[in-house]
Amino acid sequence: MAFEAFYRRHVDAVLKFVVRRVSDPHLAADLTADIFLAVLDSADTYTPGRGSEIAWLYGIARNVVSAQYRRATREARATGRLAGRRLMDDDDLARMEERIDAERQMRSALEAMAGLPEGERAVLELVAIDQLTVTEAATALGIRQVTARVRLHRARRALEHFTSPSAVYSEGRA
Repeated sequence: MAFEAFYRRHVDAVLKFVVRRVSDPHLAADLTADIFLAVLDSADTYTPGRGSEIAWLYGIARNVVSAQYRRATREARATGRLAGRRLMDDDDLARMEERIDAERQMRSALEAMAGLPEGERAVLELVAIDQLTVTEAATALGIRQVTARVRLHRARRALEHFTSPSAVYSEGRA
């Protein structure tokens, strides 16, 4: 019963997290399920004093999604294509496509951040896109809060420089 309540409380946030990062509805559904299976496997590791349950959950989600990217890269190298999608009914597929379309702008923001160093990008994603506090992002990433603040500051400065009209103008003249 406790897991069911936890699942209902957080499934939409986890699904949003996933569809910001993947564009395939089948993969998004599979990753969401994998995240909650990982939650069941690691429920004994949650310590309320170390941070909120959503920060802990996003840490797990980030690990599951990252693991998927690594698997997909290995598989793509080995086979040149991805296979093994499980079937979804038309209603499930339509709902998932609607969510993916709704998060398309956020995926574009994630692509803009792709040039940032991994640590800075991870903090910025969790704070700016996933709406976690800096403290929650630090917990999700397993780093100190001050480290998260420094990384967030650096990431924001890098993006401001990259996207500011004066930076574009000065870089265009060089």
